Amino acid sequence: MYLINASLKNIKTITLLLICFISFNAFANDVPDFLKNQKGYAEEGHVWAQYNLGVMYNNGKGVIQDHKQAVKWYRKAAEQGYATAQYNLGVMYDKGDGVTQDYKQAVKWYRKAAEQGEVNAQFNLALMYDNGKGVIQDHKQAFKWYRKAAEQGYADAQYNLAHMYDNGQGVIQSSNNSYIWNAIAAANGHEKAIHNRDIDAKNLSPRGLEEAQKEAAKLYEKINNK
Repeated sequence: MYLINASLKNIKTITLLLICFISFNAFANDVPDFLKNQKGYAEEGHVWAQYNLGVMYNNGKGVIQDHKQAVKWYRKAAEQGYATAQYNLGVMYDKGDGVTQDYKQAVKWYRKAAEQGEVNAQFNLALMYDNGKGVIQDHKQAFKWYRKAAEQGYADAQYNLAHMYDNGQGVIQSSNNSYIWNAIAAANGHEKAIHNRDIDAKNLSPRGLEEAQKEAAKLYEKINNK
């Protein structure tokens, strides 16, 4: 099964405030003052500043890279319910960066973020259930979280969801639904889904294929127009 371990990809670092600061010369020309201000706000409990510090320490932007400090500030933001910080903290535990590797803790923080709709966390939580990392392997739960991420337009989740339909893992086997999700993933640029979509097509009758194509087009439009 082709499963991209998104937890080993770069941590999600997009935050509007940090981008705005970096975009202006004030940050580039006066990093110490920016960092001082961020720390001040963070110590006062401002969640966005705590998260920004986590990003800076994790990536060595304006500071010496320090994963332990990144964990510290991600945790503070995560404990205030900031979903992206919860996801990033989960990744730190998943990879063992700045903290002892702990898959159960990774699952804990992925779940908190996933329940708030954080798509990367939903995908990673599905992977954990699919592979039995930090949790008892549970294909039904994997299917549930892949679908949530797939419905948000996450191509890797769409591809994995199609695989689960194709093999009847966590769901009743369905070549029709496998085709639909492979077609959607392919339309979103997933190269391996193109190959699987064409294989699925051969397993459908001409009429069944026509109906699956219509359903895939309808669902693709719904997902991508949210």
